Amino acid sequence: MLITFFFEYFAVHLCKIIIMKKVAIFASGSGSNAENIINYYKDSREIFFPLILTNKADAYICERAKNLNVPCIVFQKQDMSNGVLLKILKDADIDFIVLAGFLLKVSDEIIAAYPKKIVNIHPALLPKFGGKGMYGDRVHEAVVEAGETESGITIHYIDNHYDAGTIIFQAKCEVLPSDKPSDVATKVHALEYANYPRVIGECILRDA
Repeated sequence: MLITFFFEYFAVHLCKIIIMKKVAIFASGSGSNAENIINYYKDSREIFFPLILTNKADAYICERAKNLNVPCIVFQKQDMSNGVLLKILKDADIDFIVLAGFLLKVSDEIIAAYPKKIVNIHPALLPKFGGKGMYGDRVHEAVVEAGETESGITIHYIDNHYDAGTIIFQAKCEVLPSDKPSDVATKVHALEYANYPRVIGECILRDA
């Protein structure tokens, strides 16, 4: 009986180690956040990034993917809703999706296939400065123009609306009267790099 118990115990825990969560990253730009996330988990036995997807063939994320030895697939906008992209994800056995500077709206089809399994990071404290067209420098410019005294990041699950999904985590930074949009961007990027990888892992492993 004791031998059986230990066999079952180690079998269960060995499975937890071997069965890794497969995560796809969607990106449209340079991919600095994507690279930071992948490097954060390079020695992980629980989380694996087998695929990067982009809608921009000339985006620098493609070069980063090559340097990271991660396959990168370029897709067309219509692939988001015609079943092509979903088939790619399912064929790769993807468990979770991370948006890292991804500018397209994720289709209802993919959201339905991955409920509460798609996270995004927004460079402001939602619900402020969110919505369609609010990304990157546009957000930081709006923050400065509005005379805000703080900004930050919001990590959230996505739903069928822009920047409206359930908020998972927020972190703040001070905005000084003398700050330019580029200064705010630098502070926000630091928060992204420091927090996004960790929070992603917490979300992925929460239900593991």
